[in-house]
Amino acid sequence: MVAVRHRSVLIEGFGHLRSAEWPWLLAAAGATCLTWVAAAFTRQGAVMERLPPHRLLATQFAAGAANHLLPTGLGAGAVNLRFMTVCGVPLARSSAALALYLLAESITRVGLLLGLLIAFPGALRIGTLLPDGAIGPLLLGLGVALVAAVTVLLLVRRLRTAVFSFLSTALGEARSVHTRPTRALALWGGSLAFPLLQAAGLAAVGQALGLPVSPAHMMVAYLAATVAVALVPTPGGIGSVEAALVVALVAAGGPVAVATAVVLAYRIITVWVPLLPGALTLGALVRWKVI
Repeated sequence: MVAVRHRSVLIEGFGHLRSAEWPWLLAAAGATCLTWVAAAFTRQGAVMERLPPHRLLATQFAAGAANHLLPTGLGAGAVNLRFMTVCGVPLARSSAALALYLLAESITRVGLLLGLLIAFPGALRIGTLLPDGAIGPLLLGLGVALVAAVTVLLLVRRLRTAVFSFLSTALGEARSVHTRPTRALALWGGSLAFPLLQAAGLAAVGQALGLPVSPAHMMVAYLAATVAVALVPTPGGIGSVEAALVVALVAAGGPVAVATAVVLAYRIITVWVPLLPGALTLGALVRWKVI
């Protein structure tokens, strides 16, 4: 519906793609490839067992395709959970490692955003990112959801037991990982590199299309947009990410049409081009019983 209402902006944005500078687009593609390497390091850092490195990297590539078929994070989580169990990691510890990965990635993404906002306080016009009166209902909704979750946890004993058991396993896994400096470095270094590479890819596309926004401000815009849509359960963030990125780039000072072109090119590079080879890799890994 949003795309239909703003089809003139989309058409103009597609028109801008003809003027893209290819070296910058290749740099964005390179940054995208490195995100799979960063994800592999983070996954390895979340478990004590040594995972087969080449299979681990191929799994991250395949997980990207799975992520676009299920709500954000679920596809990649299911693929990696299966991979770890096939590698001999017990299901409870595989689940704990998955939770540790998500926690580390979330902490570093939000921390990186806050750090960049402190370094570049004028990067975003925050008032343009949310409609008037939107913050109150959003906070109310989050509060209601939190109270409901706590109430259910307190009332359902079996669920409470399962949650506490999982938390105990997860804390034990986190302590074990942090006794190994190489594992801790892989976990937190990969978690930091992953959003940095994603943001750098968007900044490279912005340079390719001549978006009049500094690369640092584009990185802030990317991180702000992805943090904002993290709670929207759309497959691969398709639709919600594009809209949020355009809004964030405009809030950073970019013209709407050029910002739209940047987001279109970025999502083509990061989502649509790897989708088919990623799906084929996923099928091959399943056939070869890697996952």
